[in-house]
Amino acid sequence: MGAQDKVLFSAEQVGEMVRALALAILDRHPGLNRVALVGIRRGGDHLANRLQSELQALCGVAADTGVMDITLYRDDWTRLHARPKVGRTAIDFSLDDRVVVLVDDVLYTGRTVRAALDELIDFGRPRRIELAALIDRGWRELPIKADYVGATLGALPEDVIEVELTEAGAERDRVVSRRRNS
Repeated sequence: MGAQDKVLFSAEQVGEMVRALALAILDRHPGLNRVALVGIRRGGDHLANRLQSELQALCGVAADTGVMDITLYRDDWTRLHARPKVGRTAIDFSLDDRVVVLVDDVLYTGRTVRAALDELIDFGRPRRIELAALIDRGWRELPIKADYVGATLGALPEDVIEVELTEAGAERDRVVSRRRNS
């Protein structure tokens, strides 16, 4: 951890937030009838799997869960990488007439979610799309709001908020803030 890194949430707190998200989803959709979870690759995918496990423990139903890579749907991919690394999208079930809960780790500008919405529509016509984010850090550039949020932060634009999860190779789960090098 760098000198300017600050741990915002511990592993225990991350676990509590995931459980609270699952409870909120169940409150709105008892029994998870026609609910599917789709995680946005590199953060949201791991959280979608955790939500699926938590929901199954709470109500005994395993919601269909998929993962999507939105790299080529981003409006800035040509500026970010000359040769983008595109991961696999795996949505092995129909989205038609389903409630799809899109899952991401950090909600910031809204551009990642916009790209994910574009890709989801290419897979079918959901009845409704909802958004679950572990962290909402503010500073939206697009009019996008999460339906389910683990925690809302008052981060500054120069702050980088990262959700570190063991499934992604982190030593332990936590949410960290660090200052962007100017």
